[in-house]
Amino acid sequence: MGSRNAKRHHWCPCESETHADMDLKENIIVSLKKYETNEDFSYLPALPKASVLIPLLLKDGQLRLLFNVRSLNLKHHAGEVCFPGGKSESSDRNEIDTALREAEEEIGLPPNRVEVICKLFPIVNKSGLLITPVVAFIEDSFKARPNPHEVTEVFTVPLEFFTKETDHSCYPVPSIFGPTHSFIYTDHSTDSIHQIWGLTAALAITVAVFALQKMPEFEVGFDLKDPVSHFKRFLNRRLSKL
Repeated sequence: MGSRNAKRHHWCPCESETHADMDLKENIIVSLKKYETNEDFSYLPALPKASVLIPLLLKDGQLRLLFNVRSLNLKHHAGEVCFPGGKSESSDRNEIDTALREAEEEIGLPPNRVEVICKLFPIVNKSGLLITPVVAFIEDSFKARPNPHEVTEVFTVPLEFFTKETDHSCYPVPSIFGPTHSFIYTDHSTDSIHQIWGLTAALAITVAVFALQKMPEFEVGFDLKDPVSHFKRFLNRRLSKL
């Protein structure tokens, strides 16, 4: 585990990156780090913990997010779009370890080819799972090798897509992010149509707003100017009910 993390910190930018790409990436990193949390939540033994990796990449000067499609053979959320991730294991040293291990297991993403940017404030889902989002950059040359037991497809979406009203809709189902958000994305390279909704959509919106410093064209349902305070209040309310 130790050598894996040492390599991760020596990640080098892709040789194909232009100066414009590098400048854009640096600006995105600066924007995202404003929302980084370094809080330790190991004092919450009552809550099972998980992490998701939110992989950003630059392709042809465009920021994109990478997603998985869950295998139809899985017991929970089969066929749904999600970020790589899963529950923490005893061998994981921290939330970042969990996210990197899960991404390697699910889509063959080598941890030493991941540039971790920051951890965002964790979110408690409906099942009481404490999920830590880990935002990172990966190379645009990455070729996914999906584990067929867990993942059927890997695709990317322009980050700005998650600030647009065009393919967005809301369901009046309350969540930590206000209403439940949904997007319909057509991947013209494969003619596949994907629904990205629920927690995955909400995290994509959040990262898009943080990274691009751009408000979405629709109501989000929580204070984007002070999101951490919102998430802390929600977490404390959930903890008070345990």
